[in-house]
Amino acid sequence: MTAAAAAPSTRAAEAAAPEAARRPGGRLLALDGLRFLAVLLVVVYHYVAFGSDWGRPRAELFPVLYRPAAYGWMGVQLFFLISGFVICLSCWGRSLADFLSSRVVRLFPAYWFAVLLTTAVLAAVPGGSRPRATRDVLTNLTMMEYPFGAPYVDGVYWSLWVEGRFYLIFAVVVALGLTYRRVLAFCLLWCAAGVLAMAAPGEQLLQVLAMPEYCWFFIGGLAFYLIRRFGPDLLLWLLVGFTFLAGCRAVLPTYRFVAAQAGYPVPEWGVVAVLAVFYLLMAGVALDRFRGVQWRWLATAGAVTYPLYLLHEYIGWEVIDTLGNRVDPWLLVGTLLVVMTVASWLVHRFVERPAARWLKPRLAASFAKVRGVPLPVPRPSGQGPSMHGPAIQGPSTDGTSARHPAAEEPACVPGEERESEPAGARVPTAARGVGDGR
Repeated sequence: MTAAAAAPSTRAAEAAAPEAARRPGGRLLALDGLRFLAVLLVVVYHYVAFGSDWGRPRAELFPVLYRPAAYGWMGVQLFFLISGFVICLSCWGRSLADFLSSRVVRLFPAYWFAVLLTTAVLAAVPGGSRPRATRDVLTNLTMMEYPFGAPYVDGVYWSLWVEGRFYLIFAVVVALGLTYRRVLAFCLLWCAAGVLAMAAPGEQLLQVLAMPEYCWFFIGGLAFYLIRRFGPDLLLWLLVGFTFLAGCRAVLPTYRFVAAQAGYPVPEWGVVAVLAVFYLLMAGVALDRFRGVQWRWLATAGAVTYPLYLLHEYIGWEVIDTLGNRVDPWLLVGTLLVVMTVASWLVHRFVERPAARWLKPRLAASFAKVRGVPLPVPRPSGQGPSMHGPAIQGPSTDGTSARHPAAEEPACVPGEERESEPAGARVPTAARGVGDGR
């Protein structure tokens, strides 16, 4: 086939690509389940394997759980895989303004609440960790504490800086308009940048943008989405395989830190095995092998994932430091998991959802004004109709249609989300990722 014949064929495939990647309501319930699995891995790691001061060896307290719990930090790598997949899914056919609005609405309300609540708990509980200084708490509210040099209010926040950089560079592709070719080209270019960054650890700008410790998982998630939307082919599977192999190498510094801190043997082969399971699960999503997973409770599990990730670490450690010697360890960990999950649902229900209803129309109106098509901001319910009438769709200067400001969108998890820096330049990656500065 000639290049001229291939181009229309690719465009036709993109135009005819099925929306099988979306379930009714815009959610893939299997992905919600994987999100919840990822956050459970991280929570169990922090409560059982790292950071919690139980006063006795973990092998004695948790004779079955202690060894697999030592790999729970890898839940963040699963978050990054899911993030690449879901960002591509939720942004396809949407404008840059939609993308930026969705990131603000999704990330900040629960994060602001978590920063303030964690600070309050650390200040209120005597004998535990000290809260950050006021200036550092205020800097944390920007989510830019790492570039500004402020300590984290909670150690898990490091991943949000990683996730934010992914959004920043992927926004370029969103602005151009997502197509198979552009996303694939982005993946290949980012792979090349990641390889160069691994070879040149002293190049700071390249390290910040390429994120060689983490980029492989975002790229893998993007490739899995292309497989789901356009069908599998050899090039995409080679890309997935390359990110897996590179990712196995990229996580070694964190593994070595964890193994040194664990106090018991943590085999290196377990890292490869866990990553392989993650990639197999994502391949199952990409190939629609989980179409039968329609348990509605998974949507709720996915909704609480982000608040649970933000709240669990330092607050949980305070509880363990206070009660660890007086309560059965299994009972305490199980109770903490339940309480933190319920608290996370409350944050979703009474913080995230009301904040989204308030922010979405106002951000839509703000970005519409930038495009030169101002939209009225609807009054809050109970105050009567706006004098300008309801918000409507209208043409924009960039050729797209202005979306209804209250339109729903699939939630994306930050995976979430590690910093990139030259090897040996600062504290080991894992020391930041598992609660440094406590």
